[in-house]
Amino acid sequence: MLQRILVWDLPTRVFHWSLALSFLGAYLSSETERYRNLHIALGYVLAGLIIFRLIWGLVGSPYAKFNSFLFKPSEIIAYLKSLLTTNPLHYIGHNPAGSLAVYLLLALGALTAFSGMGLYFEWGGSFEESEDFFEEIHEFAANGMLIVVLIHIAGVVVSSVMHKENLPRCMVTGYKQCQHDEASSSNHTWLGLAMLVSIVGFLSYYLLS
Repeated sequence: MLQRILVWDLPTRVFHWSLALSFLGAYLSSETERYRNLHIALGYVLAGLIIFRLIWGLVGSPYAKFNSFLFKPSEIIAYLKSLLTTNPLHYIGHNPAGSLAVYLLLALGALTAFSGMGLYFEWGGSFEESEDFFEEIHEFAANGMLIVVLIHIAGVVVSSVMHKENLPRCMVTGYKQCQHDEASSSNHTWLGLAMLVSIVGFLSYYLLS
């Protein structure tokens, strides 16, 4: 028997959509000096979100913790193969392919933020070589992150169709239809709201000051 349970707590959902929007905004504003402050502000937000997610992956709710979606390469391959069948493997939290996307996005996002700070603060001095070094890493990481995002979106569409569940809606509401014996997460509403207030407050202060 199926029941509706909370899988994704509010902080995880705020992280997910805020990371998507901050990356998109930073990527689109990267090619013009006119939106430089917006680009930098969104870069700070992205960096802060990644730091939060690394911590939340250790102390957060059950389906947000990294130990709930640590899969071996063989498990990832088995999951991808199962998508070619009429009975694909199903996971309550992140599936093996989705977990790989999470780790890649965190790694590339961290590298993008780090290299962006290297450019902004001129780590290594104002030497042209170090500026070129950070710029190349920044471009590589940002473009790599965009590719992973596009693959992730395609994977979400495929999984939604194969499993007959609207995964984007699940990441908005936090709820999934699961077996009755599955544990429900705590929503941690106060933390999610605090994140939203902090993000909006920071962007308003940075861009208007």
